[in-house]
Amino acid sequence: MASTRVLLIDDDAKLARLLASYLAGQGILLAHAADGPTGLAMASSGDCDAVLLDLMLPGLDGLTVCRRLRQVDPALPVLILSARGEEDDRVRGLEFGADDYLPKPFGPRELVARLRAVLRRSKPGFEPEAPLRRGTLTLDPGARAVTLDGAPVRLTTYEFELLRVLMQGAGRVLSRDRILDRLKGETFESFDRSIDVHISRLRQKLGDNPRQPRLIKTVRGVGYLLAAEGD
Repeated sequence: MASTRVLLIDDDAKLARLLASYLAGQGILLAHAADGPTGLAMASSGDCDAVLLDLMLPGLDGLTVCRRLRQVDPALPVLILSARGEEDDRVRGLEFGADDYLPKPFGPRELVARLRAVLRRSKPGFEPEAPLRRGTLTLDPGARAVTLDGAPVRLTTYEFELLRVLMQGAGRVLSRDRILDRLKGETFESFDRSIDVHISRLRQKLGDNPRQPRLIKTVRGVGYLLAAEGD
């Protein structure tokens, strides 16, 4: 079985050596880029299964790398690693398209758990699953594809799984805790605003007016609801 290939984009050479050694024992091969432009080129080549991305990089900052990478490959899992661990920094990382955000310093076991979680969500399941439809919106789990009015919608791995949870529960109000529970498996983002950020990005990509959403509705104080057909 081929090893998982992960790219670390970080100018900390010592961290790169330590992670390469630890991840090798977990069946994960780590490649390393020490600056933003090199990292973006390597990540865009299609030779890695996930990206670990620092924010403070020479040449090109991490948020710009993340945004440009999303234009090339919306589905590639991106996990931000940064000493800037305040909630606003985490939210900005998610807004730029990251799937998860792990503040430094972190434990290697937590890193591996989060990596495996985002990788699981990026791969189709083994069991065939029927496409989900709501009006002209279709989500095909097997093909990992979303279309709206027949046109493809480019979503990140997290956005795809979030939309799947909402469509599976169409017509029912889902609390933030319930949504996180359905998404995260063993571990995932734990700060409250993460779901709100991803919902906002989903609405934007689906052309759903955030002030008067017709598709993904906010139930104040409770959670979110994907409107059933005809609502």
